[in-house]
Amino acid sequence: MFLKFKKKIAVLSVIMLSAGMANAQSKSGWYTEGKDYAPTRRIKINVTNPLAIPVKGAPVVVQRKSLPFQNIPERWIGVVDPSLPSDPEPTAEELKKNSGYVRRKETNGHYVELQVDDKDKDGIWDEIFFMTDLKARESRDFYIYIDHYERGMYEHEVHAAIANYGRHTVPLWESKDMGWKLWYPHDVDLHGKRAPMLTAYYEYSTNKSGYYMPWEMGTDIMTVATTFGAGGMAVFENPNDMENPSRAYHSPFKNKGPFDDTRYTFDVVYNGPLRSMIKVTTTNWNSGKGFYELDQYYTAMAGKSWSIVETKFNKFLPPNADVNFGAGIRKIMNEYTSVNKKGIAISMGKDVEARIPDEDIGEEVLRVPWQGIGLVVRDKYKPEYKSIKNFGGNHVFKMPVTADLSYEYMILGAWSFGEVNNNEKDFVKYVEDESVKYNNPPVIKVSEFETKAK
Repeated sequence: MFLKFKKKIAVLSVIMLSAGMANAQSKSGWYTEGKDYAPTRRIKINVTNPLAIPVKGAPVVVQRKSLPFQNIPERWIGVVDPSLPSDPEPTAEELKKNSGYVRRKETNGHYVELQVDDKDKDGIWDEIFFMTDLKARESRDFYIYIDHYERGMYEHEVHAAIANYGRHTVPLWESKDMGWKLWYPHDVDLHGKRAPMLTAYYEYSTNKSGYYMPWEMGTDIMTVATTFGAGGMAVFENPNDMENPSRAYHSPFKNKGPFDDTRYTFDVVYNGPLRSMIKVTTTNWNSGKGFYELDQYYTAMAGKSWSIVETKFNKFLPPNADVNFGAGIRKIMNEYTSVNKKGIAISMGKDVEARIPDEDIGEEVLRVPWQGIGLVVRDKYKPEYKSIKNFGGNHVFKMPVTADLSYEYMILGAWSFGEVNNNEKDFVKYVEDESVKYNNPPVIKVSEFETKAK
């Protein structure tokens, strides 16, 4: 009898423990918005800044596979910061101006702008993305709320597109501070903004030369030619000869036609409101010694003057076992100084001819007093720097091949006519600061799945 009683207690304890996990209640009150949004399910996440410096607009990426509950419709996902003040009820004038999609009165926190992205395009979302300001060493809780939700419309801070531009297919992606495009499929072109705005749509939809955009929209500020431009990748098939990297767009079969030459396809992965990404798939890259195929992902984020470039090889058949990955930027036009240290390369020029004279129309040169470009390779890839003269002069890094055949880097840009980082001192500091943040991203901890007590 006593044994049966003990067994009943044990079973009851297991049931109570399971119920406690399913209905775990944290101290934070449950968010509501308006009269009809009172979700009853949520997942707590914690975001920690590992640095002893504050971080503004820290990117936060929550992987679906890290969540205890994943089968959530995209529009049912909301992120709330319980530490932020709640919005009051909007006025009638605000509703009339901005439509019924304006958020209503909130309680227990503030809704965070976010986007939900399907990176591999299989119809199942992969990541929840948002941005937040974090104090030095701050650890902050957020909640992912799960329920049908209609309101909340945000202006796009970024843009991405694939367009027929200049009689060929060109990917473009941008933040309001800086723009990038691939006029050549592996080496990045740069567009300087005079004021924060999105300009790529105008550029490709009008097929207006980047050098002849309306003044307020800025201008193309990069001569790529045979260089690495504002950022490009390579393979060092002989790591002892960094003067001669293998590059997809400069194979022995260049301009021999698509049956023989390296081939490229392009796609928009996602497009705002907070980050945009384009994908470049490279196939049939025959260096004459090795054969390679790869995917690259180029990402712009709101409020940033940098882009992240991810590289993942799908076929990697080098001529020997001691090859290295590579990344680089050009020595900027009229370079007067450079900074090269611990995974950072910065090139800066003065009196840069951003637009060469057009003799056909009598247009004068556009001279930029100062311009800078930068490259950051994460410490974990063990980058080794070299200045090379080949391919028009470049600052390059070589890196050991990784087990998963992938690596990434950050490219940055600035010019004297921009509103941010528009001089040597500010730009160098920006690159160095962003390098520290890039190497030490926020630490994300996913906690329990909660259901609201009835």
